[in-house]
Parts: sequence; structure tokens; C-alpha cells
Amino acid sequence: MPMNRRILLNEIPQGKLTEAHFATDEVTVLKPGDGEVLIQTLLLSQDAANRAWMQGATYRSALSSGQVMSSGGLGRVVESNDARFAAGDIVAGDLGWQEYAVLPGNEVAAQHPHQGPLSHGLSLLGVAGLTAYHGLINVPGIHAGEVLLVSAAGGSVGSLVGQIGKIKGATVIGVAGGPEKCQWVVDTLGFDACLDYKDTQSPLRDQLKAAAPEGIDVYFDNTGGEILQTALFAMKLNGRVSCCGAVSMYDGKPLPGPYGIPGLLVTKRLTMKGFLVSDYRHLDQDAFHDLSMWARSGDLMVVEDIIEGLDNAPRGLMGLLAGENRGKRMIRVASE
Repeated sequence: MPMNRRILLNEIPQGKLTEAHFATDEVTVLKPGDGEVLIQTLLLSQDAANRAWMQGATYRSALSSGQVMSSGGLGRVVESNDARFAAGDIVAGDLGWQEYAVLPGNEVAAQHPHQGPLSHGLSLLGVAGLTAYHGLINVPGIHAGEVLLVSAAGGSVGSLVGQIGKIKGATVIGVAGGPEKCQWVVDTLGFDACLDYKDTQSPLRDQLKAAAPEGIDVYFDNTGGEILQTALFAMKLNGRVSCCGAVSMYDGKPLPGPYGIPGLLVTKRLTMKGFLVSDYRHLDQDAFHDLSMWARSGDLMVVEDIIEGLDNAPRGLMGLLAGENRGKRMIRVASE
């Protein structure tokens, strides 16, 4: 059997994530037992949630030191002891940062068939696309003529949320870090405006007031913290907030806030709702249909940021947390 190169979470970070928090080893590839499947990893998803899992239990159990760093991914079945899968099948599962994984067959999903590249299984038709679709369409809803604000607008989810908002006829304002990235959000993704939260000369609240003088109908929150604080004060009466993530609070010591809750929720009659993409699994076929159609027609651009090589996974995750990615970041572990 070949050797399995793995990246372990060597130490739970107490502050900023660094490469020192990871270690690499090689072990013999395990044989799958009854009902199990041996999978060769092809692509790994990198998400801000990977960092949140290090802080404690969330919608899944917390990561612990010494274990293979967890991550969803796509892989090819090498050997199967589950009748639902055969060698050569492309599947999705929690493969982790390793070249091979053995998983129970009931924790593996056959890849949704589509005409695009394999990577679309993690971007357009994977967790990024489904989160963007359900988190906008099925949580707050969006309507033509409304004003939509999206934080982390250049990221894997935000880049899709804003484009879906435009397809639905909304005015879309993004929030991103740095003038170059903001210009890219407008020029390439088609947002109506993008606010630079790193601009020290113009506070975010002033930028938002200039871009949306009458306020915001829907805010899609990927960041929490100060950006959520600013958005709440800019919401219109009966505004809706979709709470997807809080990347600004994952890496390092989180700042307090936001304040004004429940006061703002009461006086503005706001609705704030958190969600997990799995909450809407029964509506995934709607998402697959619409996302595929929009991508084929050219109305929806799929932006992917693929880094080559398993050894680059720690650097890739740290860069993602710092906002350096554009679109869906992935690690290519092996060729398709």
C-alpha cells in the first residue's frame, strides 16, 4: 500500500493561526473495513469555518491537537466495501488534510453530476454555492428594487451572494478590504458599489451612508464584529439580516460587539436569522438548477482560487483568514 501524507493540527491556537500550529507525517494507507470506502483526495475546501472548529464545538465537534486537520473535499474512490460506491467514483466527504482517507460509506456523498469542472463541486455546486443560494434566497429573501449589503464580498460565498442579488434585480453593495479588491468586486463581479473597511480616512459608516442613503433592506453577514455593527445601524425598517459567519472573530482574540441589540432589533423591527446550509438540504435541487442555469448563461461568474499541493494548506488557510483570496479557495492534492 502507498504511504499517506497528512497534516495534523499540532496545537490548538490561542491567538493568530501560524504554520507552527501544524505538523506533517506519513503513515501507511489503511484498508477499508466493512461498510467503509478508501478515497484518494483530489481537492480540499478551505473555509473560514476551519478556523472556528479549533475554538470549540459549533455545529460539529471541536478539533483537538494531534488529529488530522479536518476539511471537506472531493476525492476518487480507490477501494470500496460499500455497495453504493465503486472504484473510480468521485465523492464528497470530510476527507481532511491528507492524501488518502477511509470513511464510512454513510458519511460519503456521490458527486452531483454536472458539465463543469470537478472544482465546481466545491464552489458553484458545493458548500459555497449552496450557502450563498440558501442563505440569500431562503433565509431573508431578496426582491427587485431592494438594497443588499454583502460583507466579505470577494470571498467564496460573498462573491456569489452579490451576483445572485443582481440577478434578482437588487442594488448590491459589497464590503471588502483594500481599494484594489473593492474595484475588482465592482468591475469583475458586477456589484454596484464596494466599501473598503480598511480605509482609515473614511469610516465604514460614512461610506455606507453615501452608498445607501436610504438604508439597507437585506444584509448578508459573513464577518460579524464591526461590519455587522455598522450594518445594523443602517438597516431600514423591517430589514432582514442573514447570519452566515463571523470571520472577523475567528482568528485571534475576538472583539466585543455588536452593541445595540436588542434595541435596534426592536425599534427597527429587524429580523436576524442564523442558518446552516444543511438546514435547506430539501431545497438543494432548486439551488443546483438555478446556479447551473445562471452559470451557463453567463449571469453568474464562478471565481476559484486553487492552490497547488497539500503542503500549502496551512498557508492557504492563513491567507484566507487574512482576506487574500478571491472567490472559492481550494487545495489541489492530486490531479483529476
